[in-house]
Amino acid sequence: MSSFTTPLIIEFDYEGNPSKPYILREPFKFYTDLLPIAVIDVPVGYRTDFASIPRFFHRILPPAGRYGKAAVIHDWLCDIKPKMCDHLTAADVFNEAMTVLGVCRIKRFILVQAVKLFGPRFQYDYASYPPDTSYNFNPDNSGYSPS
Repeated sequence: MSSFTTPLIIEFDYEGNPSKPYILREPFKFYTDLLPIAVIDVPVGYRTDFASIPRFFHRILPPAGRYGKAAVIHDWLCDIKPKMCDHLTAADVFNEAMTVLGVCRIKRFILVQAVKLFGPRFQYDYASYPPDTSYNFNPDNSGYSPS
């Protein structure tokens, strides 16, 4: 059953990386039914911008609304290398996480369609991603890599 099992503890750090100004201060976990692994584990030090929504729409859909935790999970799935899923499955996990958070169906539909149409495109890395790989933050690299 899908669930968040840890609180999202973040700190605002605009100077470190203005495009992703929030940094995780505690590990963050989401249990999913949609991936071969049961747990998506976002490590301490990961940076996010929550939902990347154009400023024009912030009154209707702020970047860190009720769906903020789901946006962190989606950002993680987009940023890690090698990929544990493709971009469409990442959008489905985003929808699954928003459902757990109680986001209304209309907002979920709008956000998932926006991610599918305008979000990053990537493919599942079958050759490099074994299901038991854990990912760790690598400060010397721009991305995240298997430990």
